[in-house]
This record gives sequence, C-alpha cells and structure tokens, in this order.
Amino acid sequence: MNIPPIQQHDFTILLVDDRPENLLSLEEILVKPGRQFLKANSGNEALKQVLKHDHIGLIMLDVQMPEMDGFEVARILKSNPRTKDISIIFVTALSREEQYVLKGFAEGAVDYLQKPLDINVVRAKVNVFEQLYFNQYRLKTALTELDRINKQLEKFVYIVSHDLKSPLSSVIMMLELIKNDTYIKSNAEISEHVDMVYQASGRLSEMIMALLEYSTTSLSQQTVEDVNTHLMVEELAALLFPPKHIQIQILQTLPEFRTRRVKLEQVFQNLISNAIKYNDKAKGLIEIGYTDRDTHYEFFVKDNGPGIAEEDRSRIFRLFEITDNTSTRDSSTGIGLNLLKIIVEEQGGKIWVDSKKGEGSTFFFQWMK
Repeated sequence: MNIPPIQQHDFTILLVDDRPENLLSLEEILVKPGRQFLKANSGNEALKQVLKHDHIGLIMLDVQMPEMDGFEVARILKSNPRTKDISIIFVTALSREEQYVLKGFAEGAVDYLQKPLDINVVRAKVNVFEQLYFNQYRLKTALTELDRINKQLEKFVYIVSHDLKSPLSSVIMMLELIKNDTYIKSNAEISEHVDMVYQASGRLSEMIMALLEYSTTSLSQQTVEDVNTHLMVEELAALLFPPKHIQIQILQTLPEFRTRRVKLEQVFQNLISNAIKYNDKAKGLIEIGYTDRDTHYEFFVKDNGPGIAEEDRSRIFRLFEITDNTSTRDSSTGIGLNLLKIIVEEQGGKIWVDSKKGEGSTFFFQWMK
C-alpha cells in the first residue's frame, strides 16, 4: 500500500502573543524551509485563525494576554472536537512553580517553554512536534487507505456471493427434480449419492447467504444467534465428505450458546477440512471436543495425521506460510490459518497448535461465551 508522501510545507505553526516583537522573535527562531507561520496578537484572534485554517500542526501560545489569557484559549480549543487534537506549547514568563505548570497541562498544553527562551531548546522541541505531526498524518492516511481497501473487499465478496447464488439455485432445482425421479428412487445407492449432493448444495446456498450478510455488515452488526455447536459440527463433518478410511468423532456434546454462527462455522470448517486433507494414515481419526472455561469455551480439533515440525508451529498462522506436508486432495495457499487467527482474535480469543511430527496435531481455539 503506497501512502502519499508528506510535504514539509504542510506543517503550519500558529504563534500567539500580544506583543508583536515576541511574534517576530519566535518566527525568526523557528523559520525553516517548508514551515508556514500564522500570527495572532490576542486570544480571540487565535481562535479565529484556528477556525479559518484546517491544517495547523502546532500552537505556540503565550499565557499572559489581556482579555483572554492562554489558559482560556487552550480550554476552548480542547473543548471543540475539531480542534482538540492540535498540539499546544505554552510560552510564559510566569513562575516555574508547580501550580502554574500543572494548570497549563490541565488546560491541554503538551509542553511548556519559559521566557526568556533558550533558542536551542525551542528549536529542538518544535522539531519533535513537527515529526509527531507528520507521523500522525501518515497513520491517519494509512487507516483511511485500509478502510477503503476493506470496503472494496466487502464489495467484492458481495458481488461474488451474489453471482454464485443464482446458478446454485438452478442446480438445487435440477437436483430436486432428479432426486424425485422414479428411476433414481428405485436405485438406493444412486439415490443416496444424489441426496448427499442435494444436501451439500443446500448447505452451500446457506453459506453464500451468510457471506452476503457478512459482506454488508460490520462485526458489531453481524447477527448474534443461538448456535447448537454440536449439530453444526455434525453437519459440517458430513458435508465435507471425508474418505471412508477417515473417521470423525465428536467426543462429547458440544455447547449451545449465542454467538456469530458464520465465524464459528468458518473456524471449525477450516480445521476439520485441513485434518481430512492432510491425513496420511491408513486409518485416519479426527476427534473434536471442548473444555468449558470461565469466560470462554476452549474447542479443539485433533487428528492422527503427519503432525507439524516444531520449527513450523510458530509460523503456520502467518500469511502465506506453509509447511512441507502434502495433500492429495488440493494444495495450500497459506491463507487459511492466518484467516482463522484473525477471526478468533476478532472474537477476543486465541488459537494455537500442539503437535508431534509423525503422530498428529491438536488445534485449540478459544471462543468467548
């Protein structure tokens, strides 16, 4: 992602003092290529300048001014959402006593300069705030860009899901006709296979509908519903069509609770699918269970597959990282486990793996109640 370069001339400093000679002196100390200066000789004028200019990076504010002192100006600026984040340095000839310094910080100052000014100290402090301003700008720009990309991805998911929905509906209709055909009904084996495809197509249709919902809602807006985890995992295990030599066992009755079904289903589907895909044993076994903790459920998916080497365990959840394990069913992109990590952490939990090379792996993940 390319962030637009920051131009030094974007940094504007507002100098506020009721004495013109002090304004000239401050500008002379701080003048530097790429800096712009605004000046105000009273508190009221300072407020007007701030409202007229949107990109003020720093205010050098004299404390002792007639009518409205610097403390009052700072108080007004900090009470306005539009101006509350502008950095303020108080410039004062008042006593260095702690009570005056604390009052300045309480009103919103981020630093203090004592008159008579030390030129080197003034320049050093302003340089720091200038760099801070640019860093904050870069961060805001990056966040804006990320938000734009997220919206594009959500739109892409919506378009793909929407485009898949129509042809899949036609497939389901055709399967329903085939399912009810007299010849198909008379052949038990074929009828069973057609029924499995019909159920899988219906399940896929439900998942597409869920994706459509997910792509148009934020995390806080996604549907929270009562989820029978046991039934959900049973359906997933059947619809993933494990080979006959792989057995899937649910070790205990899994809990029923209110959560975001789409997310939880996605985690289970990926872990069970991986356990099937990479199992290299003549008799494969996948076990699913959980432990009830105080604030969350700790689910696990255990297999007797090839296992994961110790050096790979810390990196398999990173994007595009893969192990040397191979699959005859399809290849790995290195995206799935990273996506699961994001989903689980998004829900307030964490995911990890316990594995021994050649003996199998157990993936654990926490899910908040």
